[in-house]
Amino acid sequence: MFLFQDLQAMHIVVWFVVVAVLMALNELARASKITSIILFIIVPICLTIFVWPTTAGEGSSTGSWFHWVKVYSALAGCLGFMALRYYPKLAKNKWLLAFPPFILAFNILEAVIRDFQVSGMHGMVDGVFMNGGSWNIMNGIAGIINIVTITGWFGIKISKNKQKDMIWPDQIWPWIIAYDVWNFAYVYNCVGDHSFYAGLALLVAPTTAAFFIKKGTWLQARAQTLAFWMMFTMSYPAFVTDSQFAVASSHDSTSLFVVSLLALVINISVLILHIYRANKYKRNVLHDEVYKGTRAYNEVVENN
Repeated sequence: MFLFQDLQAMHIVVWFVVVAVLMALNELARASKITSIILFIIVPICLTIFVWPTTAGEGSSTGSWFHWVKVYSALAGCLGFMALRYYPKLAKNKWLLAFPPFILAFNILEAVIRDFQVSGMHGMVDGVFMNGGSWNIMNGIAGIINIVTITGWFGIKISKNKQKDMIWPDQIWPWIIAYDVWNFAYVYNCVGDHSFYAGLALLVAPTTAAFFIKKGTWLQARAQTLAFWMMFTMSYPAFVTDSQFAVASSHDSTSLFVVSLLALVINISVLILHIYRANKYKRNVLHDEVYKGTRAYNEVVENN
């Protein structure tokens, strides 16, 4: 079992550079409303008109419906979070706090549908090599569980520092790790030759930011780094397919199976924890904060 082909020291160095750049762009987006408007409105409009029709057209590795939907849904998340962050009246409306979990669930559901779709694909499809199988079904189920265990969105708050971060105290590390493993398995299953960067690097960047720079900001960081990555790969798809920096997946059936099984097992474990805490503490999973009172939850609250 091995995940990637011909992995070299140069690729590892570039991987760290990608993580660092994504984290730096995330911090730039956090800095102010003006920088967010430039990065998530002006830049995408220019790319949509002048760049993507050529670079992400039919036959390219980013020319499928999924990539186009993904880039705009990631940007929609960033814009929605900006609205909550910079317009206090919106953040006080508890029903509008349903937007972050909705856009998160929508993004997961997109990937679940794609996983099920890819389960029957073999060979080159839209410029990407597919090796579909039972692992796609397993990981699709893991993604559905990941959606079910999203909790505590009515507890989302806006921090009082100058960055006005969107803080989600109930989105603690077990769920984040379950998401990360599921999402890596999804990228590895469905866009395997992109997964060294679009899987590992793109997940490490927001998780590191949320764990060590600003606790509680995982979803904000995830949406922003995902938007940056999608804009980059839609503009320069060769980076992950044909350039000297590209790292190909092994497309090994055993590796695909093991990664997806791990995602399913971890998400089932989080589901068990979710149900256990909801029952023990009489929490309504639709509107209560299931992890309130845990050390991880308290740390986010204390830091904000």
